[in-house]
Amino acid sequence: MQLITSSSGSRCVSRTDRAVADLACMGVALSKSCTLVPAVQTSPRVAQQSVHKLNAAEVLLTGWRRTADDRFVVTARWPPDHDFYAVREHRHDPLLLSETIRQTFPLLAHEAYGVPFGHHLVWDSYAWCLNPELLHADGSAVDLELRVVARDVVRRRGSVAVLALAYDVVRDGIPLATATSRFTIQVPAVYRRLRGDHGDPATIQPIRVPTAARAQSVGRQDAGDVVLAPTDVPQRWQLRVDTDHSVLFDHPVDHAPGMLLLEAVRQAAHAVSGRAPVSVIAMDVRFHRYAELDTPSWVEARRTGSDAAHRPRLAVTCSQEGSELFSCTVTLDEEPQKHE
Repeated sequence: MQLITSSSGSRCVSRTDRAVADLACMGVALSKSCTLVPAVQTSPRVAQQSVHKLNAAEVLLTGWRRTADDRFVVTARWPPDHDFYAVREHRHDPLLLSETIRQTFPLLAHEAYGVPFGHHLVWDSYAWCLNPELLHADGSAVDLELRVVARDVVRRRGSVAVLALAYDVVRDGIPLATATSRFTIQVPAVYRRLRGDHGDPATIQPIRVPTAARAQSVGRQDAGDVVLAPTDVPQRWQLRVDTDHSVLFDHPVDHAPGMLLLEAVRQAAHAVSGRAPVSVIAMDVRFHRYAELDTPSWVEARRTGSDAAHRPRLAVTCSQEGSELFSCTVTLDEEPQKHE
């Protein structure tokens, strides 16, 4: 399981004081003072509160509508480039798709299904695959349409407790990706009981951030964006949890966010591949436990064969104190074509 009430943690950035109040409504206690700076918006966005983001500039969704019972269309806009999910080899970052989909979880839970703010969304599973050719970047913003079907809606005591969603993602009328995800929704009292001493970000002392792996070896340009640290064991790394990272930790959380774990999967796959350029084009992940901030986590990756199109596949796992946190199957495109 993996909390998705946010994908981020400790630097506080927003357009107005309202954003701070919004996060308080979401059950996020701000443990340090916030510097509020304006965020430039070039197109309409859904409310920050609805996607659990403090920095308005990180909101990717632009609107949503219900098309039938348990069916929705969500619109999104990708910027021409992104500080963290940057364009590489003339292609948008495939994990920008995952962040876009992640933002739909709280949006639909709160707006379409009436889940109160302050309830916690916990990731159980997530799978996606995309057409890498549709990631081409030409220096302009990209408008997407996400067609969403709620395949399973479980209610307990009148409130939604489980949502399983399926996605068809379209760019310029052409299918870009498909995805499925399942998450549970926990009321604050249950979440506090489950998390115990680890439920309050203000009381958690994260471990020291270890030295980063060489950025180019994991498909990154900046050491500050590397989430893996080398170990003495081949194809094994320590997870780097930098709570000052402005994108992965947009506001305080009590454990490593899901998007950090997906980034660790991607970087481990790049390291094992050893090829450049290389792109992740599919993931199938199961979350089992929370990744605590005050204990080391260990990421391991290995090749497992190929898919039907002869593209390499890898298995990536993460463990903490001997217990598996998540497991993931990754598919790579090791020879992405360049777009001039």
